[in-house]
Parts: sequence; structure tokens; C-alpha cells
Amino acid sequence: MRFAVGTLTAVPVTPPRVVDRRVALTGLLLAPLAVVPLGLLVAMVLAGGRELGLSSLAVGVAATAALALGSRAFHLDGLADTADALTSSYDRERALAVMKRGDTGPAGAAALALTLGVQAASFAALTHGRWGPLLAGALVCASRVAPALLCSRGLPAARPGGLTASYAGTLHPGVPLVGWAVLAGLLAAVSALAGLPWWRGVVCAVVGLLLVAALARRAMRRLGGVTGDIHGAGIELALAGMLLAAT
Repeated sequence: MRFAVGTLTAVPVTPPRVVDRRVALTGLLLAPLAVVPLGLLVAMVLAGGRELGLSSLAVGVAATAALALGSRAFHLDGLADTADALTSSYDRERALAVMKRGDTGPAGAAALALTLGVQAASFAALTHGRWGPLLAGALVCASRVAPALLCSRGLPAARPGGLTASYAGTLHPGVPLVGWAVLAGLLAAVSALAGLPWWRGVVCAVVGLLLVAALARRAMRRLGGVTGDIHGAGIELALAGMLLAAT
């Protein structure tokens, strides 16, 4: 849990003495629980802005900024690097080199702007329902199931070495699918509480799952596997898709 909190949030924790395959993989499975403070932060920003009578769009942007700060923009960096890599070249090695370089190009900048725009506008729309902020916070936590799916068997690491290579392709596909199913049930309950049809929560979960699966398929075709950056991209895309479905 300390690995998950320290990696996925800006909450200060004592790091684990050893970070190996078992610790990293377990930490990814605990990711939805580790980011509960971020989900609560988003919910409080949205609810507080609504009670103060502030512009819903401005509050949505503020919630998006708070989430980025709370995660140290860790996943946004992965989204930008993934977009640049997948649009740079059809040559695998060159694409991986672009991803590793880390500077943001036009594709990465466009991916950030569009994804953050969808998130901010969706957060804004969810401020109107009484329990909408709670649903927004729940979706923040739900999106963190994405890395577990990207660790499934059949999805090897795109490059040797590094922490990702130690656990990539090791998780039985049924484990993350069960996680998505549990979250679908929880989102259905929160959706009903927020005044939406219960099935809207199930739709949100399915949309997130399909987006992450599409990203994994694209990564396999272009890069031959996944990287830590692709995990971050999966989180941001899943969150944007699920938020949009919730509206």
C-alpha cells in the first residue's frame, strides 16, 4: 500500500524498503484504494464550488488541476509520451526512443489538451446533481484499475529492464476483469445515488474497459508490449471516457 500511495499520489509516505515484482504488482492491484484521498479531493472541490455558486466550468477545471497536482501529473506525463510515441514512426525502436526521451511534441500536447478538456467539462457537468461530485470521485478511483488490466498475460513489456518488465504479462486476465466487474457494481450503486439510472455506472465501467483494451491492442501492434507510460495513459483515457459516459 505504501508503494501504491507513494507512486500514484503526492501523499507523503515512508517508501517500502524493497520494491520488487511482488510489491509492485500488489501495489497496482491496490491502486483504486490508494487514490481514495484524490477521489475525495475531487468530490470536495466540486461540491464546494457548487455550494459557493461558482461557475461550473471553472470548478471542473479546478478539480482537474487538483487531481493533477495530487498525482504529481505522473499519468499525464505517460499520456503525452505515449501519444508522441504512437504517432512518431511505424518503426518500433524509434517509437520507443521517442517515448523514453520524454519531451512533449505536438501529438502529446494535443492528447493532454483534449483529454484534460473532456475531464474538466465532465467534472463541471457532474456538479449539478446532488451526489454528482461523489460519482466523480468514485470514477477517479475506478480509473486506477487500468494498470492491472495492462499487466495481464499476453501483454509483455515493450523493452527489457526496469520495474515494469518485472511484472508485465504476469497477471491472470480474470483478476482485472473481476476488478472491473466489482467496480461496475459499485458505480451502478453510486449512479443510482446520484440520481442517474443504475445502468449508467455499468456503462461507465464498460467504456473505461474498452478504452484500455484498445490502448493495449495498439501498444502491442506498434511497440510489441507495454511500458509504464502506457499505464499512465490508460488511467487518463479511462478516466476521461468514464466521466464522459457519466454525463
